[in-house]
Amino acid sequence: MWLEHLLSVFTFPGFLFIILIAFLYEWIDRKLYATFQNRVGPWVTGPSGFLQPIADFIKLLTKEDITPEGADTLIFQCVPVFALAVAFTCSLFLPVSGHKGLVSFEGDLIIAITLMTLLSIMFFYAGLSSPSRFSIVGAERSMLQLLSYEIPLMLSIASVAVSTGSLSIVGVVEAQKAGWLIIGPNILSFIIFLSAAQAELERIPFDVPEAETEIVAGWLTEFSGRKLALLRLTKDVELFYLSSLAATLFLGGPLGPIIPGFEWLLHPVYFTIKSLVALFSLSLFRSVFARLRVDEVVNFLWKYIIPLSVLQFLFVRVVV
Repeated sequence: MWLEHLLSVFTFPGFLFIILIAFLYEWIDRKLYATFQNRVGPWVTGPSGFLQPIADFIKLLTKEDITPEGADTLIFQCVPVFALAVAFTCSLFLPVSGHKGLVSFEGDLIIAITLMTLLSIMFFYAGLSSPSRFSIVGAERSMLQLLSYEIPLMLSIASVAVSTGSLSIVGVVEAQKAGWLIIGPNILSFIIFLSAAQAELERIPFDVPEAETEIVAGWLTEFSGRKLALLRLTKDVELFYLSSLAATLFLGGPLGPIIPGFEWLLHPVYFTIKSLVALFSLSLFRSVFARLRVDEVVNFLWKYIIPLSVLQFLFVRVVV
């Protein structure tokens, strides 16, 4: 039994599956983004550019890995490894192949979100460990954004917990057998969650920590070679995780019509389709809006998103 569980951790739905599907989600996101802008997107490497994310990853692994003079060597070298490890750990909570993930316990919903906060703090230290002024400015912007979007993100998830009466992911999934949470009073929570997830991913319109026209690549500026490859993979895993978490909390995760004996196939299919719906929404956000300035990001989140999330939580609390 323990050997089977160990194989699941490393294969399906474990690390190998997470890496491959993270590359797939990056390709889909890039193709959607290009389509919305009337471009082609990845095209050459593999059918319709399907292998482009893997090729980019391998290319970065073969490039020279430089640690700049004056950097905090220990933090600079450790952050890419630890960040990827945290992203992998978060993904183990997702109910990909059934009602619960490889890691499941009461209160795991809180841990899953706390780990995402830890990941953002690692990005902050990654920028501070570099001597580049662009990295430091990007790190400060990242932390400022973190303080802004964490509140609505937590409140949207709190609305889900109140609606289902559970702080475990398996409890949230099973509570949606009667209907998805997006159908009803939590539809605004779903929109707030996607907005906060977009900020978590540092994507347009909340990409000020990595604004290439202003601060080169922000906190990523001095990273190269293997370290940059690991950080890019971390971002891909984070994209898969947040898309899948939105599908789990609001769209029923792996739930759907089941043919007896085919649960092993249908649960992952339903889960993937629903997470792709969330990915489509995030890509659409990225395409429709222009980048906000730092002050506009803070004003938008504190003046509009946070009050809306508080009202939404109070509304769900009263209705439930």
